[in-house]
Amino acid sequence: MSVQLNHTIVWCRDKQKSATFLVEILGLSNPTSFGAMLVVTLNNFVSLDFYERDGEISSQHYAFLVGEEEFDQIFTRIRDRGLQYWADPGKQRAGETYQHNGGCGVYFDDPDGHLLEVMTRPYESSE
Repeated sequence: MSVQLNHTIVWCRDKQKSATFLVEILGLSNPTSFGAMLVVTLNNFVSLDFYERDGEISSQHYAFLVGEEEFDQIFTRIRDRGLQYWADPGKQRAGETYQHNGGCGVYFDDPDGHLLEVMTRPYESSE
């Protein structure tokens, strides 16, 4: 078997709020409970397992590869919610999307300050 990512824990202050935010923005199925976590499963069977913790939460980056049609739907939901978004991870190009490798993408924050990205082409793909 090759090495594959199966799941990752996403630290949060309110797992219901954070998991719901993600499924609503990305248009995914509702999260399911697993022990103390709320699990959001992606279409490639990798899951993000939301786990509550007190105190400071270090910002992480999660990038999601989507199709052109899904990108348009997600970007509409980002704008409809009035969320800030950027064309770069350093948050210098506010209110813009980026073009890269024949695709596009955008960065935005989740409720706990994790930097989320949706993109239509992986960085390593060729035009």
